[in-house]
Amino acid sequence: MGTLKDRLTDDLHTAMKGRDELTTSTLRMALSAVRTAEVSGNAARELSDDEVLAVLTKEAKKRREAATAFKDAGRTEQAEKETAEGDLLAHYLPAQLTDEEIDSLVGDALTAGGFTSKAQMGPAMKSAQAAVAGRAEGGRVAASVRRQLG
Repeated sequence: MGTLKDRLTDDLHTAMKGRDELTTSTLRMALSAVRTAEVSGNAARELSDDEVLAVLTKEAKKRREAATAFKDAGRTEQAEKETAEGDLLAHYLPAQLTDEEIDSLVGDALTAGGFTSKAQMGPAMKSAQAAVAGRAEGGRVAASVRRQLG
């Protein structure tokens, strides 16, 4: 099927042909963020699918936060647009874990690393994030780690 970036590009072309403005603008924004990530740093290079997923996750999080801010400011139309963009990006992301799945993975990671106290929160979070592998937001993982360590 090709890389995730290729899939985004193909879907952009399909959306452009179908005159789907929301999908077109959202995918253009996502591909722009991917290209920016490719040229940042010392050498320009092609991103792996995991790195593209990380960029898409960051962009989806930005959309959720913006939607919340617009909603709080009473700008419901703009909040709906941001929510729709976030939902569209979510189609390209792996399914998010449930709280029970996060607790199970975090518990396994804490046991394997021998983490038992809140003083070990930093290394415990690193281990837990590796176990979850981008399938849950950091805040949810941190809450589970705190709950299980304390």
